[in-house]
Amino acid sequence: MCGTLIPVKIYADRAPVAARQLITDLLVVAWVYFAIRAAMWLHDLVQKLAVPGQRLEGAGTGLADGLSDVGSKINRVPIVGDDLTAPFNGAADAARSLAGAGQQQQDVVNDLALALSLGLLVFPLGLVLFVWLPLRVRWMRRAGAAATLRGAAAGRDLLALRALATQPLTKLTRIDPDVAQSWRRGDEATVAALAALELKALGLRP
Repeated sequence: MCGTLIPVKIYADRAPVAARQLITDLLVVAWVYFAIRAAMWLHDLVQKLAVPGQRLEGAGTGLADGLSDVGSKINRVPIVGDDLTAPFNGAADAARSLAGAGQQQQDVVNDLALALSLGLLVFPLGLVLFVWLPLRVRWMRRAGAAATLRGAAAGRDLLALRALATQPLTKLTRIDPDVAQSWRRGDEATVAALAALELKALGLRP
């Protein structure tokens, strides 16, 4: 019965660490997802400012094509065709300039939408890349090293020493009121308990 309860207790001790890691990872994924969605929403919202430019470009292009078509037909009139065509060509050029202004307005809006959406992503993605990710990589390295050490007696001594240096005093005194002295004597039960404490703090099985 006692042998059955020990793994259950170990799992119960590890569960909060594993749960916190899982919840943190899920929150980071949700954070990135919503940040990207917010940036896309802002981009689409700013892009609506380009609608007047699109209409201006369309109207200018249509007007220029119409005037050019009229001018080409008038140009066929004998003798006076060239003189009558000039005003229509000038008006067509002005309409093309109007269409160009509409295109420039769209370009400005596109650049603004891109800049604002990227600016919105800088802070949340910066937190992930420069705060969460280094901590996650650091934990992975520590957990990997601890997993390698736990199989050897010398490794358990190192884990026990780290537990003495980093674990809260309340947890250390639960093992032994004079836990440091017991560790110095090489008490196997104390060393094993300290190593298990460090492993469980990393979410690993002792």
